[in-house]
Amino acid sequence: MDTLHDLGGKQGFGPVDVNEPEAPWHHDWEGRMWAMAQSSRNTTVTIDWWRHVVEQLPPQAYMTIPYFEKWCMTDLALGVDCGTFTVEDALNIDEKTDVRPPDAPVPEVMNKVQILEKNRTSVKTFEEQVDFAPAYAVGDKVETLAHSVPTHTRLPAYARGRIGEILAHRGAHPLPDKSAQGVEAPEHLYTVVFTARELWGEDADPRDTVTLDLWESYLERL
Repeated sequence: MDTLHDLGGKQGFGPVDVNEPEAPWHHDWEGRMWAMAQSSRNTTVTIDWWRHVVEQLPPQAYMTIPYFEKWCMTDLALGVDCGTFTVEDALNIDEKTDVRPPDAPVPEVMNKVQILEKNRTSVKTFEEQVDFAPAYAVGDKVETLAHSVPTHTRLPAYARGRIGEILAHRGAHPLPDKSAQGVEAPEHLYTVVFTARELWGEDADPRDTVTLDLWESYLERL
């Protein structure tokens, strides 16, 4: 989706602060938000649909609110969308409010170490078996699509209409553009390498390259 969130390659937003403290969050509520997200039992929301909702935040909000507040706003919107609670519940929620349905299962109580270990041991692959062959092979020259996209996509704006080379084939995976719309549509996925000059112009260092994992429908053969 072509919104402010797609900041890659854009200028004018100031330097990136690389001296942030190593603590994963700055306030206790951010840690609680992270824990809530990790313990969610909502299986109806794909990561692509979640990202699509984030992308619809108003530009002023997206640029000014903290990272985990974006998570909070997104989860509240998804809770309303999935029927877990109402808009009125979301607006009036506080620490004494329980908006779960009466028959909702009680989440397992885990500390941070337990959650991290569970995530580490339950990593799954999203690769799918398909009955159609990949259109491209390692070494093929391809050009990415140049058009804008009205829904979620994993093709960043800075890499559109650019020429690259297939570096690797990664099997077939659900296309995020469709997954964000509730449609399961696996496509072949490739790692594509671009020269920095192809992406950023002649002022870029000719030794530098950028690699992106891109789905087949993002690409056209030269």
